[in-house]
Formats: sequence, structure tokens, C-alpha cells
Amino acid sequence: MRCFVIRRRQGAKGGAYNLRLISLRIPMAKLSASVSTLPSLKSVPGGAHDEERNPGTRFDLGPVKDVRVNRSAIERRAASLGTRRTVKKDWQAAWLLHAVTNIDLTTLSGDDTPGTVKRLCAKARQPIRSELLKDLGVPGLPLTTGAVCVYHQFVATAVEALQGSGIPVAAVSTGFPAGLTPFPQKIEEIKASVAAGAAEIDIVISREHVLNANWRALYDEVKVFREACGPAHMKAIIATGELGTLKNIMRASIVCMQAGSDFIKTSTGKEPTNATLAGSLVMVRAIRAYHEQTGIKVGFKPAGGIRSAKQALDWLMLMKEELGDEWLQPNLFRLGASALINDIERQLEHFAYGRYASMQYQPLG
Repeated sequence: MRCFVIRRRQGAKGGAYNLRLISLRIPMAKLSASVSTLPSLKSVPGGAHDEERNPGTRFDLGPVKDVRVNRSAIERRAASLGTRRTVKKDWQAAWLLHAVTNIDLTTLSGDDTPGTVKRLCAKARQPIRSELLKDLGVPGLPLTTGAVCVYHQFVATAVEALQGSGIPVAAVSTGFPAGLTPFPQKIEEIKASVAAGAAEIDIVISREHVLNANWRALYDEVKVFREACGPAHMKAIIATGELGTLKNIMRASIVCMQAGSDFIKTSTGKEPTNATLAGSLVMVRAIRAYHEQTGIKVGFKPAGGIRSAKQALDWLMLMKEELGDEWLQPNLFRLGASALINDIERQLEHFAYGRYASMQYQPLG
């Protein structure tokens, strides 16, 4: 078996990293070897979901009340990720190819059509052009995105377009993005998406429960959502930009995990402030604490405003340093984005050809 492992280079300045392929026999150093095998989804619905799911725990107010967050320390730590940590040349290209496998390729616009969704699914199947992969020295690399994320109306379209690829379809639900539809309607929406073939459901929590510190109500709500998802994995969107404080972000994360969320997700992408490294740092430390307490691994998904390859590298470094290598794989880490893959492809073109292509030449530009 082969997998990607990211390690700090010995003696490297500024916290520089290598991403190399670890095989049963030979560690690879060049790009063509480093990316010769990527983590891939099995050709079954929800193929990324081989891991044990989060069964949740009983509601425990203790860890919620015990939350302490040093805001200045969190902000300093988050600021250091983009300045002291670097990957260069072959290693940067390998990291970016790996980042592609973590992307939930998303379209959540009011003007979405079946044609838009089919086009997105084609990009998910072949995220990097075959001629570019050849020029990078990795021809025939089996590379797909982690999932495709759409509104419920387009779940069936996406499932049909992705048939046989092993790429799961994720559906936003429960009154996305505000989460203010009647509760019975939220449950029916989840069940309808699962029936249509969605392997992942991105639910939104009721922010009022967090802002009113009604943690029991939040737990009960998310637990019912989890039951309605059935076999589909559930991502709980806590909407960090609308919760007011880092303490609220951490408390909401803890309660959602207790209620059985398989992933916790930063944002809908529709808030004024979406994914930030500071908010993400608080969430991944909540994941770490939950894992230490229960032994259960919960995934993490930042979403909203992630448009550049540099941002993708920042989040990969965050996961590597805070949670370890296992959380770099698609079954535990996703990047919710629509335009990110364009910039990753441009950066890979620069690596291969020494120049940037105009955005008008990008398939999703």
C-alpha cells in the first residue's frame, strides 16, 4: 500500500516541508515518483468512507463549559502558518496534486443548471488536464476530487454524471444556507437527498442555539439530522462567521461531534466571513480533544473564500501539524471550493512550463 506522508526536511529553514510517497520498499524523492500513487476513492457510492463513523456520545455539558480559548495565541499561531511554513518546487507540485484529492468541488449558485452540474462533474473526474500531467512527469495519474457538492435539486444529475467514478455526491440540506426552514421540512430534505443518491449531507445548524447557549437543543437537533442521514455521512456546518466568538466556535464543534457528526465544517460560503485559519485552528483542536477522549476520528472541512493554491497549502499544513498525516486524506479532510482548482492548475502549469496561463484558458475559469 502507498500513501502520501508530509515531513519536515532535516535542517530546513522556515519550517520547510517535503511531501514524499511512502511505499512498502522505496521512499521516492522526485515529483514523478512522489505522486505516482494518490489516495483514491473506491468505485462504490461514498467510496471515501471506509473508516468507522462517529457514533456520537451522550450529551455532556462538562467539556462545553470547560472551554478556554486564548484568542491572541490562536491568532499568532494562525498567522504563522502562512509565513514560516513553505514548500517549494517538486514538493509544492506534489502537495498541490494531493490537495486536488481533498476538494469538494462545489456549485451552489442561484443560476445553476443541469448543464453546469454536468460540467462540474466532468472536471471532478479529470481535475488536471492529461497533457499537463504528462508534462509534469506523471502521465496516467489516477486523480479525482474528493466529492462534488450541489443543491438537492441536482443530486440525481450529479449521481448520473459521476456513475462508475467512485466520486461521492454531497448535498447541502436543512434550509441551507440560513437553516431557518421548518424542522420537519429539514428532515424531509435530508431523506430526499439520500434517496436521490447523495453519499454525504452537509447540514446547517440553527445558529440561535449557539448564540443563546442552548447546547442541549443544538445536540438534539444535530442528533436527529444524523439519524435522518442514515448511511450518508453528515457534515455539520457551524457557520463560524455568525457565532461571534472563538469560544462559541469550539463549543458548537464539541456539541456537533457529541451528536454524531462525521465532519465539522466551517461555513456555508454565504456568510460575510467564511473559513479563517484562526477559526479552523479552534475547530481542529476540538477534533483532537474529541479523538483523545473517545478514540473516534472526526473529519474537518473548511469552506468559503478558499480560492488560491497558497490557501490550500496553508490548510494542509494546519492539518499536518495539528492532527497528523492521517487527517490529510480525503476521508478526514476536505476543502470546500469552486474556484480553487483553477489556481492549482495554473500553479502546476507554471511549474511545468515556467509561465502562468491566463484564466480564460482554465476549463472552469
